[in-house]
Amino acid sequence: MTAHSYEFQTLNVCVSTDGVACVEVNRPKALNAYNTQTWTDIGRCFEQIKHDGNVRSVVLSASGRMFTAGLDLKEALTGPLGKRPDSGDDAARRGYYHRLFILKFQSAISTIEECDKPVIAAVHGACIGIGIDVISACDIRVASEDAYFMVKEVDIGMAADVGTLQRLPKIVGNNSWVRDVCYTARK
Repeated sequence: MTAHSYEFQTLNVCVSTDGVACVEVNRPKALNAYNTQTWTDIGRCFEQIKHDGNVRSVVLSASGRMFTAGLDLKEALTGPLGKRPDSGDDAARRGYYHRLFILKFQSAISTIEECDKPVIAAVHGACIGIGIDVISACDIRVASEDAYFMVKEVDIGMAADVGTLQRLPKIVGNNSWVRDVCYTARK
């Protein structure tokens, strides 16, 4: 089998001789917050891993002091979702393009779940917002002693619609608890 080259702007990827791919989100200065480039890289990376015969399993981790601070809100305010309603575009057209953007986002995160190799999330420090979406798409989640988890979307007026609401109840087996943490944004 030929070796695949893994080069991404926001990820460090290496494959051991034993076939373990180590995928590390590498935006420590931004607390590993997910911007458009990060989730695009995640989608491309896991699609590539899916077709790499040299990879037998994957460990997903993050550099720096935390797994992720969630969505990169700076980019969200200025990016495709941050356009103000008075931007002159037709509201229906704007909504249509927002929907397409969100579908791409959801699809990129779902490539983790669709990867036919076992994916293990190694979580340390904070895992906030989209981090829950990401780790709930993994097959196994391992957390360090200092890890904590928060579904924070409600605090910024968003729904946790990239996978948390669909996957988390199956993982924890308690819909009531999932609703509680999603509605209250508590640890």
